[in-house]
Amino acid sequence: MSTEALLAGGGGGDGEARRRVSIDDALAWHAGEFGRWQLRHFVLVSSAWLLEALHTMVIIFADRWGLVCGERYKVGLVQANFFAGCMIGAGVFGHLSDSFLGRKGSLQVVCVLNGVFGMLTAMAPNYWAYAVLRLLTGFSAGSVGLCSFVLATEPVGPSRRGAAGMSTFYFFSGGIAALAGIAAMFPTSWRMLYVVTSVPSLVFVVAVLPFVSESPRWYLVRRRADDALRVVRAIASSNGRSIPDDVSLKLDDDGAGGGKVVDSSASASASGSIIDVFRSRTTRFRLVLSVVINLLASVVYYGLSLNVVNLKTNLYVSVLVNSIAEMPAYLLTALLLDRFGRKPLAIGTMLLSGIFCSAGSLIAGAGAMRVARLACGVVGIFGMAATYNLLFIYTAELFPTAVRNAALGCTSQASQMGAILAPLVVVLGERVPFALFGVSGLIGGFLVFCLPETKNKPMYDTMAGLEEGEKSVLK
Repeated sequence: MSTEALLAGGGGGDGEARRRVSIDDALAWHAGEFGRWQLRHFVLVSSAWLLEALHTMVIIFADRWGLVCGERYKVGLVQANFFAGCMIGAGVFGHLSDSFLGRKGSLQVVCVLNGVFGMLTAMAPNYWAYAVLRLLTGFSAGSVGLCSFVLATEPVGPSRRGAAGMSTFYFFSGGIAALAGIAAMFPTSWRMLYVVTSVPSLVFVVAVLPFVSESPRWYLVRRRADDALRVVRAIASSNGRSIPDDVSLKLDDDGAGGGKVVDSSASASASGSIIDVFRSRTTRFRLVLSVVINLLASVVYYGLSLNVVNLKTNLYVSVLVNSIAEMPAYLLTALLLDRFGRKPLAIGTMLLSGIFCSAGSLIAGAGAMRVARLACGVVGIFGMAATYNLLFIYTAELFPTAVRNAALGCTSQASQMGAILAPLVVVLGERVPFALFGVSGLIGGFLVFCLPETKNKPMYDTMAGLEEGEKSVLK
């Protein structure tokens, strides 16, 4: 059946009346919100977070040996360089995944680049070549989680999307825990460590991505309604359900009645860019706030993760403890997300982290007090891990499908800017980093008060749909 027939408000080519529903309604009423298809798709796509963890956190172990001959500022410079690459890549691939490349295509490209640049890093002949290759690795690695998150959660129904979104980050924490074990097996060879952490990206492209579907929401926004309906029918079939023959899919800015036919040649108008976000006062305000909040959250999250080098405890154990501390944060947030909403949880977890980081700055690192400061750091990363990852769900729900990845790309760039600053803060010593992390957490928590709640609100497809939806809420 043609795209025009599926998007038409009246009958199809066979003259039968058709019921036009949104993807959220199709999932909730017919295909199933989180059945066997979504579970399989979710696990396969979210496993990409393991790859991002390996490429991002390998610097904790690789950059502490004879690599930079004891010149500490070079360690911070390379780490900042990596996150600078992440910032650039997030903007580039955020746009490409909303446009012609798609969610799956973008994920495939960044994983290939990850593997290639990671392997080349292992062969770097000198410090400056190493620094450049880490920047290039960051260019691709910074978009893995972005593309994976959106692709994993868009086929999930509205009532299950929040819990599913929080669950994606177990894979990132699991990757950090696995990295601690891998690094312990290669304590004297940073080159071998880069090889071992790069190969999985190439394996993922060959062994996992061929079994992953493109997002039906992306298909629909690109005016490929026949492909979108094909995926939704596949979801229903795998879940033991079916889509009625008289059902077709619609965008949320299509009229509820008949008469509107959208030609497939208009696909360019269906997708948007970050410019479209700034044209609307509603989304412009949301984006500016999201950018600042994500930047502050990133400074704290990555700062605490990298700050293990200042705790004067066993490095492998500290990294493992931090990664384990993140997991109950995801579980607790997932359980409370649909009860209390996104906004109260983001405020609470960010303030929690800020308070304990501030307390950690007041504790000396001598003797038994090291354990107390480590405990403050663990609670701090517990709270900020919940916040940092909740912001992915929150931000995704604040913006429509047409510009979702572009907006997420922009906030991810802000996160990478925070990550660039984090290693530079870490080298300031033992107590100053905790003080700065505490202030960042407290400021960010208060800024979340200015964002709207998204709990139980639809995931809009287009800018026009969001504007109309917000007007109806105000009325």
